[in-house]
Amino acid sequence: MKTITILVPCYNEKSGIEIFYSTVKKVTDTISRYNFEFLFVDDGSKDETLHIIKKLQHKNRDIFYISLSRNFGKEIAMLAGMDHVSSSAVIIMDADLQDPPSLIPQMISEWEGGYFDVYAKRLHRSGETWLKKSSSKIYYRILNKLSDISILVDVGDFRLLDKKCIEALCSMRECQRYTKGLFSWIGYKKKAILYDRDSRKTGKTKWNYRKLIHLAIDGITSFSTVPLHISSWLGFFVSLCAFIYMLYIIFKTLIHGDPVPGYPSLIAIILFVGGVQLIVLGIMGEYLGKMFNESKHRPAYLIVESNIDHFSRVNKM
Repeated sequence: MKTITILVPCYNEKSGIEIFYSTVKKVTDTISRYNFEFLFVDDGSKDETLHIIKKLQHKNRDIFYISLSRNFGKEIAMLAGMDHVSSSAVIIMDADLQDPPSLIPQMISEWEGGYFDVYAKRLHRSGETWLKKSSSKIYYRILNKLSDISILVDVGDFRLLDKKCIEALCSMRECQRYTKGLFSWIGYKKKAILYDRDSRKTGKTKWNYRKLIHLAIDGITSFSTVPLHISSWLGFFVSLCAFIYMLYIIFKTLIHGDPVPGYPSLIAIILFVGGVQLIVLGIMGEYLGKMFNESKHRPAYLIVESNIDHFSRVNKM
């Protein structure tokens, strides 16, 4: 029988691992035509997450784990998991059970129907503030305007990916990853499953606004060069305005004999132009910073320990 891997990136999830495994296991046990394995990627947890995973693994032969040397972030944790699977399909899930395991049979059914990427799209998001929901909608609207590809809205990482998709994602070795964009970039036949997302069953969210803003910047700079074009046009526009204002000052001085405006107007102009220059330099700096980090060719992650030795996609590239 074909094997399907449940890939679970974990960071400080000690209170939810056992509940997650038992809940999802009840669903996968009802699907007899496939073998299922669980791959937990411990992303440098500071609590007893890894200990609990090991404890479960001693009792259940369908559990595998990878422990990273530090917290590399969820995007990299997913890459580490995908690098070490050889199954026919992978289902990515969070350990907090916000994404209902009851959708797994439907995902598999759509995959059997010929879809390569079966993703869950949220209709309602419980436990999230109005500000977070509104800012998310605005961000994705802007991102889709700037990007050449369509980034899916109200879609997280909960999805089933065919082996072809996994191979495509693993072939892209950038360390500063925006996986939501990569899911769209690789293409392949996709299918949405609509659902209402519950609030977390255990633990606390690891995403604060600082991390979300950083992820948003990564999304824009990874899939669009429009900000650089905007910077160029903004510089041209400011230069044009300054030139027109210079002609206006010369005209007033020569024709009407008006004195040249003094200190306040000069300071206002300097501050305005200086602010525009800093904004443009900041935008260029974001792109140059990504180029600098990628040019080092450091490994995306480091593994401390694992019980997987049968396959490593990294060694095959």
